Amino acid sequence: MKKLAILLSATLLITSCSSSQNKKKFKQIIDPKVYAKTITANELKDMLYVYASDKFEGRQTGEPGQKKAIEFIKNKYIAAEIPSPIAKGDYFQEIPASYFNNKKIKGSENVLAYIKGSEKPNEVIIISAHLDHIGVSKNGDINNGADDDGSGTVAILEIAEAFKAAEKEGHGPKRSILFLHVTGEEIGLYGSKYYADEDPIFPLKNTVADLNIDMIGRVDKKHENGKNYLYLIGSDKLSKELHNISEEVNKTYSNLELDYTFNDDNDPNRFYYRSDHYNFAKNNIPVIFYFNGIHDDYHKASDTPDKINYEFLEARSRLIFHTAWELANRDERIKVD
Repeated sequence: MKKLAILLSATLLITSCSSSQNKKKFKQIIDPKVYAKTITANELKDMLYVYASDKFEGRQTGEPGQKKAIEFIKNKYIAAEIPSPIAKGDYFQEIPASYFNNKKIKGSENVLAYIKGSEKPNEVIIISAHLDHIGVSKNGDINNGADDDGSGTVAILEIAEAFKAAEKEGHGPKRSILFLHVTGEEIGLYGSKYYADEDPIFPLKNTVADLNIDMIGRVDKKHENGKNYLYLIGSDKLSKELHNISEEVNKTYSNLELDYTFNDDNDPNRFYYRSDHYNFAKNNIPVIFYFNGIHDDYHKASDTPDKINYEFLEARSRLIFHTAWELANRDERIKVD
């Protein structure tokens, strides 16, 4: 009987260890496509038709429409049970009026939410987009900014929900992910500058990379008859490793045409300096700027949600999710070179 008891005990121990190892192995081989598929064209469309509606009055920095926009974003995070890194229930990083050169601006807000890393919570991946637009024209036309940058805003919200779905199933990212919606981009990159220069909620030395999304819902003239594409800017300027990871992720999951035309140091458009990633790049933080290029409705009242290619927006958002997933779950943070 004593031998039988010892044998049973050993069998249970082996079974227990085997079960534990299988769970660990499953967690390691989990396919992120399961969660990427929660990012859908229909959900992106539903959100954008609200966010880029006349109700938000063009989301001009400091104006009532911009205040409605930040409430919309905050409520989406609350509904998704994604917390703020600032304080419980406080999603707004206040930027005082004195920070803006324009005396008409009474102050504005960035919106921050995050998912805490399971193994390396102090290392942070930022996914950013600007929440503002150019408001109402002198003739009374509302500039809804569906592509600029409503597309980036709703993409982040869907990406955040995908990471939250993974976390709920025990597959949260190893590193923390900050979902950063910045204000004041259209008048001088103020929101990202304030975060980076004045009040980085997570120390810049712990910030691994910034994936910045600014206009990813349309097609420019160069690609009108082609496959889905994105312009990538800055991916190789501070970290060759980041560029290689980005390329490999695209080949593995998305197979979009990645166009580096605007990444040229001699590009006359100087897009590398014209969106919010730059305030991280200037602090030696590797960046990727995702962009669909300029179209005829850029900064016009005709930039409306009915002109967005939602299938393209879905695929592009999934690519950014996969890139963030890889950066967040690698054993070692990417190197700056």
